Amino acid sequence: MEKASLYIVKIGGNVLDHPDELQAFIDRFAALPGLRILVHGGGKIATRIGEDLGVVSKYIEGRRITDDATLDLVTMVYGGLVNKKLVASLQAAGCNAIGLTGADANIIPAQKRPVRTIDFGWAGDVVPENIDSQTLQVLLNAGIVPVMAPLTHDGKGHMLNTNADTIAASLAVALSGLYTVQLMYCFEKKGVLENIEDPDSVIPVIHAKNFPELKSEGKLHSGILPKIENALQAVSKGVHKVWIGHAADIIHTTLEKGYGTFIEEI
Repeated sequence: MEKASLYIVKIGGNVLDHPDELQAFIDRFAALPGLRILVHGGGKIATRIGEDLGVVSKYIEGRRITDDATLDLVTMVYGGLVNKKLVASLQAAGCNAIGLTGADANIIPAQKRPVRTIDFGWAGDVVPENIDSQTLQVLLNAGIVPVMAPLTHDGKGHMLNTNADTIAASLAVALSGLYTVQLMYCFEKKGVLENIEDPDSVIPVIHAKNFPELKSEGKLHSGILPKIENALQAVSKGVHKVWIGHAADIIHTTLEKGYGTFIEEI
C-alpha cells in the first residue's frame, strides 16, 4: 500500500520578522495539498524581547546558551507569542492548526545536552525514535496541522530549548515509516548559496559526496552548515526529499528542480 505524502516545513530566518513575507508564506503553506506539519524558529524575536526584559542572549559557536532566565524567555516567546500567532494566521487562511511544544502529549521527549567542553544549559537533544509518531498521526488523520515550537522536555519537569532545524529533521525521520516525507527548510534566501553576496548563486544539489568538498573550499556560509548536516542525516534515514529555499517557493509543491537546493544522499 502506497504511503500518503507528508510535508514537514520549517520556517525561520528573517521571514518571521517581516509581516508581509510571513503572510505570503502562510497563504502558500495553507494551500499545500494533503498532510502538513509546520515547525518554526523565532530566535531573533526572542533576542529582541529578551533585550527589552533585560535578558541578554549569549552564544557559543552560533548556538544560544540557555540558562534559567533564557529558558523562561524562549518558552514564552516560542511556545506562546510566535506559536499562537502562527496558529491564528493559519486559521484565518482556512488551515485548521494546533500549536504544540514537544512537552504536549509527550510528543518530543529529549535529553539535556551533556556538558563536554561547553555548557549549553537547558538545551535539548532529540532521539527520533523517541518521538510519539502515533499521536501526530491521530492529529494528521483528523485534518489538523500541528505547528511545532522549538521546545522539548526532559520528562523531569524541565522544558528544553531545541534547535528548530533539528526538530524538523527528527520529525521527518520519525514519520518516514508512516508517510512519504518531504522536508522543506524555508527562509529568506533562494537556497544554499555558493557566494553569500550573490543571491542567485544557488547550489542546485548537495549530497554526501560533494558536501565535504564544498565545505573545505569555503563555499558554504557557516550558518547554513547545521541545516545541511541535519538534512543529510534525514535523507540517509529514509526521508524522501529534502529541500532548502525561499519561503515563497513552496508554491512549487512537486519540488521540481529549478527552485532552491535539494539535499540528496548520493
